[in-house]
Amino acid sequence: NDDQDDLKPSATPGYKPTGTTKTADEYAKLDAEDESLARWKASLGITPGVSTGDTSGPRVTVLTLELDSPTLPPGKKLVFNLKDTAKMADIKKNPITIKEGVEYNVRITFKVNHSIISGVRYIQLVKRAGIKVDKLEQMLGSYGPHPQGEPYTKNFDVEESPSGIVARSGSYSVRSRVVDDDGEVYADWEWSFKLAKEW
Repeated sequence: NDDQDDLKPSATPGYKPTGTTKTADEYAKLDAEDESLARWKASLGITPGVSTGDTSGPRVTVLTLELDSPTLPPGKKLVFNLKDTAKMADIKKNPITIKEGVEYNVRITFKVNHSIISGVRYIQLVKRAGIKVDKLEQMLGSYGPHPQGEPYTKNFDVEESPSGIVARSGSYSVRSRVVDDDGEVYADWEWSFKLAKEW
């Protein structure tokens, strides 16, 4: 696929691949006598004895993609459940409508299943008629499994949708990916949108 270079995360200067990953419990026991390190690890949900569950599956599960804007009509939400494969296939073929010339932001919810994640990014590649028109790359940050098993929510920077008659003609195809610095892909999906005068 010719998009692979665009979907790779930017290199982080000085970063060296981690090789083998440790479980959250293994990290919790490392340098246990260092108080400031213990506080930092606790902020990530890493405390001794926390069960990290099954470590055979993916470290991260992306649950939803949401487009949010203060201009959305009351009660209207654009939330897509990535586990609903039929709906995801539908929004790939039948574009969702985004109002032109408004501020909006992408929001994802995800669950850290086990281990610690760092250097995880969201990459969004937008094409129109097969030509790249936009690329968004945003860092998720560092997370451990949530102590109560809850998902995390990440809001990305506000963007402005294009406007004008040319922008409104045709639809845009989007490829979204959640990937870490080691190149491990946690989620990869396609969807599409069109621009209109109203939501």
